[in-house]
Amino acid sequence: MRNLLLILIIIILVVACNTSEKTRVENLPSMSGKSGDMILIMDSVQWNGNIGEELRSMFRAEVPGLPREEPLFNLIYVHPRKGYTLLTQIRNLVFVFTLDQQTAGSKILKESFSEETLERIRTDSSFFLVTTKNEYSRGQEVMYLLSDTQENLLKKLKNNSRTIVNFFNEVEKKRLLENLNKVTTTKELTDALRKENGVEIKIPFGFKLADKQEDFIWLRLMDARVDKNIFISWKPYESEYQLLPDSLIAFRNDIARKYLFDDPINPESYVVTETSVPFKPLKATQVNFNGKFAMELRWLWKTNNNTMGGPFISYGLVDEEQQRLYYIEGFCYSPGKDQRETIRELEAILWTFKSGVTTASK
Repeated sequence: MRNLLLILIIIILVVACNTSEKTRVENLPSMSGKSGDMILIMDSVQWNGNIGEELRSMFRAEVPGLPREEPLFNLIYVHPRKGYTLLTQIRNLVFVFTLDQQTAGSKILKESFSEETLERIRTDSSFFLVTTKNEYSRGQEVMYLLSDTQENLLKKLKNNSRTIVNFFNEVEKKRLLENLNKVTTTKELTDALRKENGVEIKIPFGFKLADKQEDFIWLRLMDARVDKNIFISWKPYESEYQLLPDSLIAFRNDIARKYLFDDPINPESYVVTETSVPFKPLKATQVNFNGKFAMELRWLWKTNNNTMGGPFISYGLVDEEQQRLYYIEGFCYSPGKDQRETIRELEAILWTFKSGVTTASK
């Protein structure tokens, strides 16, 4: 009986805590800023020193596979001071702090940590990277980068730069995926692709079927600002060598020459992979694509008559059950405009792709 009573008390406490946290989050303002925006709050001496230089090189590094140079994030530095609360409502927020810095900015930051946290920074060298959600606004992600000394923090930043950047890249992708699940999709087209081709992809409103062949599907959204494109192609899977970057690019070029045209009535205006732009190499990465091994490619495309061009992101992956190699790609055309967020959006759409689905799938 006592055990049962103890269990009931624990359940009540857990439910009460969850309800309280849910209420707290619901009462927060919505996060502000655009995709890719990031506020970094740290002492000005450190911002102007080696730590700041390392953080700038991480978050303002060039996005691979774009025709023009664009940074990974729109990084804005903020000096810690009283009354900067509104700035903390931005979607991505990073605090940087070391115990050995005794300037005014560091002292303000220090006041926000409990004694227990400060003691852990002093004694636990593994306590370096902490993330929280919904701290100052709904939907927000906050990261704390902490250490006892500036020297140790700098070492940890250098050793963990990829982890830190990938965290926020995944956060932005997850937000886009969540939005895709909320918006109205072209249900009739989605159902047709599932029924006729056994594939599923979350299609935002506005995309239309541009072309459909026995081994190819092209979805397109054109407006005054940007021309967004998604295409899916497939062929029999014969060897793991088909997933090598060179093999996937060759497959891409074959498909593009057959089906992707600048002018549909002019078959000589087909799309090719742009390989001649200096300092813009192919970026190939092995990824876990929803449980499947995949090769991610980021590079450039153009028409063979040089009238159009832009960036693309793609994935090559295998459906083992069907013994089929799929190549899925998102590319855009928006000359003179920033394209980082368009490619990020196309990436999120591609990540909703599933093969081997049936009409009963949802």
